[in-house]
Amino acid sequence: MTDFTKILDKAKELEAKMKESHEKIKSIRVQGTSGSNAVKVTLDGEGEMQKIEISDEILKENKTIIEDLIVAAHNNAKILLKSKTSEEISKATGGLGIPGFKWPL
Repeated sequence: MTDFTKILDKAKELEAKMKESHEKIKSIRVQGTSGSNAVKVTLDGEGEMQKIEISDEILKENKTIIEDLIVAAHNNAKILLKSKTSEEISKATGGLGIPGFKWPL
């Protein structure tokens, strides 16, 4: 019976750490860039776009080029966010990793 109690205690501990990680992840901000920093996109920890910056020089470009740069900066930010959230989850789980667990983004 002690083994089961230990398992429950570990599960409760992990749950508390995951809640703490979730709060930390909410406060994460990442900035993706494209076009030699001509376009910058800032995402929060939940993947919501918080800010977009477009340099004056790039506004002289063709509309399609600007659109592509925005998409590229957003995709860059998503990659950075995934890395940061994975890092935070690893801290919470002690690097164990939970098979099939995917952080909601």
